[in-house]
Order: sequence, then structure tokens, then C-alpha cells
Amino acid sequence: MRKIVIGFIIFNLFACDQKNEWIYLFDGKTTDGWRGYNSQVIPSGWTVKNGVLTFETTSRLENEYKGGKDIIYFKEEFENFEFYLEWKISEGGNSGIFYHVKEGYSSPYEASPEYQLIDDLMWGKINNSTLENWQKTAADYAMYEAEQTDKIIKKAGEWNSSRIVFTVSKVEHWLNGELVVSFVPWSDDWYERKEAGKWKDYPDYGKHQKGFIALQDHDSSLSFREIKIKKL
Repeated sequence: MRKIVIGFIIFNLFACDQKNEWIYLFDGKTTDGWRGYNSQVIPSGWTVKNGVLTFETTSRLENEYKGGKDIIYFKEEFENFEFYLEWKISEGGNSGIFYHVKEGYSSPYEASPEYQLIDDLMWGKINNSTLENWQKTAADYAMYEAEQTDKIIKKAGEWNSSRIVFTVSKVEHWLNGELVVSFVPWSDDWYERKEAGKWKDYPDYGKHQKGFIALQDHDSSLSFREIKIKKL
């Protein structure tokens, strides 16, 4: 009996260690594990240079590649997790991180929440428009606002860090070490925002509780590194 109990304890400790380990989604050398959304290949424009996963608009144009080719990490779907990456974007650039992604839609945004990535400091000036709080970096795009990110975000061309913590009891969006968004998924407040805003005409938005991680091509040059996830 004692051996069984000890074995049970060791098994559970091992399981906990596995759950708390970081899984690297990018090996720093190849695009292994990544492919286009609704595709079996990696879209042109996405390459690895000097240990960094990049998307270059010049490369896209040279290959007569049309925009909108988001990529997913297809090897595993994730439910509750802590996700981390570092990124930099071109001046006036726009992108995003999707999670709980399911394929079969015209785009991930139809069903998947998005951690917004954008050049908060220059996007409005370049586009002669006001960047709303729900559009700012680290916002749960068109759902929960990220306020005062201009105080902590780095300018275009410099590295930022982003972290997403997702559980059924709370979601947190972090930017450069600061918590900027927190909400409860599928709460009354969550449903009220969904039905009153941009996603009211997207019945599948946010319904999936498990899915892929995706990075968005929004016609901007991008760079990503240290892409990793921890199951919770």
C-alpha cells in the first residue's frame, strides 16, 4: 500500500511539472509547427531571420502575395494557458494574437478573441484618425479596453513583451510587465459587450474554449521571438 501511495504522489508531481513547463512554439531556426490559417503551407512573407520569426511586406509584394494570411501553430490546441512572446512592429503597423482558434472561418477573428498589437504612438497620426482604447495594444479587441498603454509601449522598431493568462475565472492581458486588461470570460458582462458591439453579428465569436494560437498578417512588417506557452 505504501508503494502505491508513493507512486501516486510521484505521478502527480510529474504531472504538475509537465503542466508548469513552458512549451516553445518557435524554435528560433525554422517555421516548424506553423502554417497558414485554413492552409497546409506557410504563406510567403513569413520567414526566420537571425532567430526571429518575421513577416515582411516587401517580400510579400515581390511574390505577388495578397494580404490577410494569418498563421497558426497547428501542433496542439490549448485551453487554459499562460502565453508569452516578444514582438516589434513597423511604424503605423497593426497585428494581433488570436487564441482558441478554430479553422473553417474566413478569418480567425470571426470566432477567436484577439490580443491587439498596434503602433499606439504613430497609427493615429499616419492614418489621420483617433485610436480608440478598444483598438490599443493589449486590448481584448473590440471587447475590453486597454488604457494608458502609450505610457508603457515601446516605439515602432523596438521590442515589446506581451503575456496572456487565460482561465475560465479570469483573463489577463499584460504589456511590458504591466497588467492592462482583466475580465471574466463568458460572464454576463462579457455577453453584454459581445451582443452590443462589433461581434453581435458573429454568433461563434468567443464560443470555443480550446483552440490554436494564431498570429495576424495585417499588411504590416512584424517580428516575433520567445514564443512560448504554459498549460494551466
